[in-house]
Parts: sequence; C-alpha cells; structure tokens
Amino acid sequence: MKKLLILGAGAGGTMIATKMRKKLSEREWEITIIDRDLTHHYQAGWLFVPFSIYNLKDCERPKKSFIPRGVEFVQDTIVNVDPVKKVVTCENGKHTYDWIIVSTGCRIAPEEVDGLMDDWHGDIHDFYTPNGAVALEKKLKQFKKGRLVHHICESPIKCPVAPLEFVYMADWYFTKMGVRDDIEIELVTPLTGAFTKPVGARILGELCDKKNIKVTTNYVVDNVDAERKVIESVMGDEINYDLLVSIPPNFGPTYVVDSEIGNEVGFLETDKGTLKSKRWENMYILGDGTNVPTSKAGSVAHFEADIVAENLMADLTGSGHYHHFDGHSTCFILTGYEKASLIDFSYDVEPLPGMFPFPGVGPCELLAESHINYWGKLMFKWVYFNLMLKGHDLPLEPNMYLHGKDISLLRKK
Repeated sequence: MKKLLILGAGAGGTMIATKMRKKLSEREWEITIIDRDLTHHYQAGWLFVPFSIYNLKDCERPKKSFIPRGVEFVQDTIVNVDPVKKVVTCENGKHTYDWIIVSTGCRIAPEEVDGLMDDWHGDIHDFYTPNGAVALEKKLKQFKKGRLVHHICESPIKCPVAPLEFVYMADWYFTKMGVRDDIEIELVTPLTGAFTKPVGARILGELCDKKNIKVTTNYVVDNVDAERKVIESVMGDEINYDLLVSIPPNFGPTYVVDSEIGNEVGFLETDKGTLKSKRWENMYILGDGTNVPTSKAGSVAHFEADIVAENLMADLTGSGHYHHFDGHSTCFILTGYEKASLIDFSYDVEPLPGMFPFPGVGPCELLAESHINYWGKLMFKWVYFNLMLKGHDLPLEPNMYLHGKDISLLRKK
C-alpha cells in the first residue's frame, strides 16, 4: 500500500484530500491528513468579528466533518519532517510516506517586533487570530475618541487586502456609532501604496481619501513603545496611537524552520508554476506556506489545489502532462456601508476594472463598490463550508482570464 501524507487540514489540505481521494484507488493508496486542531476556522470571517457582524462560532466547524470517507484524520502536532527518509515525526508518533503535500499555512509572530507584545490585547490588538478578533470587538465598543492606527509590520501577510478592509469597516462602524468625527484612522504600511499593484493602489487609495483615512506608506517598523504609545520606523520616524491594531510578521510553521526544510522564516521554496518543492523530491506545497509571489488567501489555495491534484497524478502516472499555475487570486474587499469591491489578478496581470465572473454581465463589478459585491462576500462563507471544502467544483478556472477586464489600463502604467 502506497502512502500519501497531507500536512494540515485547513482550506488547502482539506480540498486536496477530497480531490486526491477521488483520483486514487483505495486499494492502492492510503491517504492520511495530520492536523493539531479539531476545529476548522473560516479565517476570512475573523475580520467580521471585531465589528459584531459575525461571532466566532459563525466561523467554526468541526474539521472531521469535511474529511472525506477513506481519508484517515490524525490529530497531532508535527515536530519534524525528514524529506530524505520520507518520515514525519509528531508528538505522538511517526508517519512514513511516498508522497507528501504540505498545507500548514502560516502564523503571526508578534514577538519578532520589539515592544509589540508589551501591551498585547491592552491598547495593542490583532484580528489575525480567533482570540485577537474577539478581544478587538470588546475594545472597539469602548473606543469613542482618539487615534486608531492600523499597522502592517512587513510583507507578505495572509490576505493582503484585509488591512484595507479593516480601515474601511472601521470608518463605517464608528460612523454608525456616532463617533467618527472624534476618531482619526490611519493605515501604516511598508508598501509604496494602499495596495501592491499600481491600478489597484490608485483606486483603493482614492477610496481611503474619500473616507478620510490617512495612508502612510514606505513605513518599515523598528519597534513599538507601548508606554509612550508610539511606533517607530527604522528611519526614526514616530507615529502615535491611542489604539494600535497591528498585523505582525507572518512566518511559516515552526516545524518547517526546525526541520530546516524551508527558508529562515518557515516558507517552503516552491515552483510557482507546478507548485512542486524546489528542494525535495515527492513533495508539493499549497496555500499560505509557499513562497510563490501571489496572495496568501483562500481563493489561491482553492485554485492551487486543482493544479496540485493534476500534477501529482502526472507524476504518479508518468504522463508528463503538467499544469502550470499563473498565480490566480480573487478577493472581495469590504468597503463598509454594505458595499464591497472585488479584485481578480495573477502573477503577471494586476487587478483591473471590469465585470466578473461573466464578461460584460458580471454580476460583480471589479475594482468598484457595490451592494452585490457585499452580499457576495457574505454568501462566500456558505460557499466555503458547503461547496469548496466538500470538493465541489466552482465555476472558476484555476488560471485567470482577461475577458471582461479593462486591459487598456495595462498600457497606461
């Protein structure tokens, strides 16, 4: 019996387990998925929690309910991966494999920034963890006046549009609370603009201006002085805050670093086209744990799972028919007031205005606010739990197409 081992039962791991169980004979292949947690989190929903749109239970389901028949689920903590001997060591045992798919995502590391933990969940908060989102909800209800600074320590981060979503939603939230005029909102980012790509940065940055949200760019943090309530850049510039909502550095899992199978911060070197490991035989990587130059987001994991499934079968059958991922990502961006924007992009093509998913018809408009986009964002939680994680196909191709997008803007850059 041959063995396929999947590390991580989050979005990517769960989807690839379902796809591979359908493709591989149960008489020939044993599939095992390992995860330390029994609860599946809809991570995109954590952003809704601070604003009391969702509670934490809305974003949680038992992981076992999504593991397909014929796949063994092991609850354990991964300690080491030996890709030469093809052995994974966990706290409670060892597992051998013929092929391995790594999908254990990434984690926040606030301890990496001097002073960031000194007032953690006091006047310094996050929403990239379940507990952080809940603590921030309580804090926002009490915050009536002062400076709210939303700060990105460094890139890459999970869901790179989340910082914009947070400040847009904060503007809406405080307006509904009747205190917006007494609160300054500032987004502080190491990027050169509000977003990573020129067209998107311009349009989304203009929306910040419209909402009276200050954007400070090219700000690389050095430390946080919690006593004085300031963040200081490597250049010595200081920004004061009354409430700091921080996105700490995002690192890969500690076992990746300890096993010396990834880079110094725990991301695995991955071929951006095939999604196969650049360093280790019989290993594929998908989701937030890769180092490919696209978003660390659920839509990317969904698209990557299709590519990994096809390419692993090409390896196993010897067909040589490999598929190549183009970095496709599709993300709704909450903009407040029951509206949202939408972006669709790839490695080489930045977000552009247009209609999605059907050219000229939509119904979702790209890089523009609409109520339809907002309800699409809300509906996605149902799609995620009831379709994506259960392996159902969605009417979206892994690779992006340009139909319906204003490609004339590419020539104007």
